[in-house]
Amino acid sequence: MVLDAQADMTVVGEAGDGAAALDAIGATRPDVVLMDIRMPRLDGVEATRRLQERDDPARVLVLTTFDLDEYVYAALKAGASGFLLKDAGPAELLFAIRAVHAGDAAMAPSTTRRMLERFVPDLPDAGQENAAARQRRAATARLAPLTDREREVLEAVGRGLTNSEIAAELFLAEATVKTHIGRVLHKLGLRDRVHMVITAYETGLVGRPE
Repeated sequence: MVLDAQADMTVVGEAGDGAAALDAIGATRPDVVLMDIRMPRLDGVEATRRLQERDDPARVLVLTTFDLDEYVYAALKAGASGFLLKDAGPAELLFAIRAVHAGDAAMAPSTTRRMLERFVPDLPDAGQENAAARQRRAATARLAPLTDREREVLEAVGRGLTNSEIAAELFLAEATVKTHIGRVLHKLGLRDRVHMVITAYETGLVGRPE
């Protein structure tokens, strides 16, 4: 009722599990999908992953009961554009849907960082020398397309800074920061700010929290 009451939104389908969701998405071609994590037959993580393999996939906003749900990070890695708690109010839900539709994250960067800090231990352990060397080589190759300034912006996004905070720290105009973010997204083939944060952690650009 809340969504259908909006002039710019229409609910085009509903499904009770991940498998049914994929069928419904194929038939209705929505712009945004509100994806539950824990569902019978096919969970939201796998449904999101399969959806991203399709041509021009819908953007996915994950719904979860707890903000540190063990599957949230997996869902973001699978291609989701953000997450939202199921007890979120109507205004927050509508804001998140519009943000995801616009290609932005569905949560504040600081929230993204707190969530990722909880899941960083799940990333490959770089504590051993060989693993660390492999990670450094992979990170160098992955970030090679970026200029020094673009790396600085990516690192700042990974630390949870907002555009205005990045602008102040790097002595740039906020519009210039947005331009750099757009270039990073394009060069690294990332969908949105959430995946910039994930990349900053995975490449070691942002260190693991103590």
